[in-house]
Amino acid sequence: MSENNAEVQKITLIDESGDEALYEVLFTFHSDEYNKDYILLVPEGIEDDEEVDIQAYIFNPDENGDATEEELIQIEDDKEWDMVEEVLNTFLEDDSNFN
Repeated sequence: MSENNAEVQKITLIDESGDEALYEVLFTFHSDEYNKDYILLVPEGIEDDEEVDIQAYIFNPDENGDATEEELIQIEDDKEWDMVEEVLNTFLEDDSNFN
């Protein structure tokens, strides 16, 4: 993730142990098929070539388009996961997202 992007949005997630971790918003998108909004997150401070687990959630953006941890909903439907993975793969294949 690029450190020179002044517009990087961040969100704090709390795991099952109560530990806080800061994540950067990779991107958000809306699915007309499911009529839902999705947010994809990566751990803060990762290197461009570092392999990471990307977190994906359903979210209900506020009037500014932002989300808080309380508004994140787990994706439980396999077909919905497949759709999110397809969007993510398209995003990752587009080199212009990383310049």
